[in-house]
Amino acid sequence: MAIYTKLNKKDLNEFLFKYNLGKLLNFKGIQEGIENTNYFIQTEKGKFILTIYEKRVEEKDLPFFMGLMRNLYDAEFPSPEPIINKNGNYITEILGKKAALVSFLEGSSKKNLSPNDCQKVGIKTAKLHLITKQLTGKRENKLSVKSWRDIYIKVQEDCSKIQPNLSKIVEESLSEIENGWPKNIPSGIIHADLFPDNIFFKNNKLSGIIDFYFSCYDFYMFEIAICINALCFEGIKENLSFNVTKAKKFIDGYSSIRKLEVVEKKALKILCQGAAMRFLLTRVFDYLNLTKGALVKIKDPVEYLKRLEFHNNAKDYEDYFF
Repeated sequence: MAIYTKLNKKDLNEFLFKYNLGKLLNFKGIQEGIENTNYFIQTEKGKFILTIYEKRVEEKDLPFFMGLMRNLYDAEFPSPEPIINKNGNYITEILGKKAALVSFLEGSSKKNLSPNDCQKVGIKTAKLHLITKQLTGKRENKLSVKSWRDIYIKVQEDCSKIQPNLSKIVEESLSEIENGWPKNIPSGIIHADLFPDNIFFKNNKLSGIIDFYFSCYDFYMFEIAICINALCFEGIKENLSFNVTKAKKFIDGYSSIRKLEVVEKKALKILCQGAAMRFLLTRVFDYLNLTKGALVKIKDPVEYLKRLEFHNNAKDYEDYFF
């Protein structure tokens, strides 16, 4: 989330006229995140999040995202409810851009999750995977292994601005990942962006999971690899360390709902390398292509370089937990 499109009260009143939500009472831009513009909105009917789609979100994917959130909400999963406008549609326009409203979820994110928090996230992640098995819609992961070399080519010449040896490490690791990428392991709809800022807690309970705009059809174990990278490391840059207790708690929570197959466990190392590569490359791209005037907090690519180096030195599934 971020603010690329700046709105005033008049813009929002015109937008809300398309909904049955009463008068605008309050609004505020949300600076966290880097992909879309987001505003907190309060009306006479309640609290909502307005998302204006920017950058990597394609219009043709919006029905998939809305349908996914609708199904998860109806299954009592702690995700936002998409709100229909007066025409019965989820997608509306504001200042010439596609936009949507979803319900506001109570709770707040934590910068660092405890081992018990990680277990709760593991449980919810597995439940998400089971709920979505019934859904027929699919969306290809456009930021999976097939896309990484194209992103790398775009940033290759400028990688040294971030770290002198970055290009060499990426080139060597990317070739290894491409050659070792698994096939035919259990797959389904995944969230694909389960970072701490997309997970809410209230009264020590997991109260919400948000930001489904990278959701796609991919390996369930790739989701787990993303979570291990996002939730189970501590510190920054040179002081980064892997918290084996958090990783084990996450896996324990997940496995209590959905058992992992042997073939999935064997793929963990390469998928963790891939998950680190995915976020390293998109962070490098965003760092080198910052939109002028945007209110956005760019995330440090080096944090994911260090994760990649850790995974490059790991051996197998057991290496992560013992």
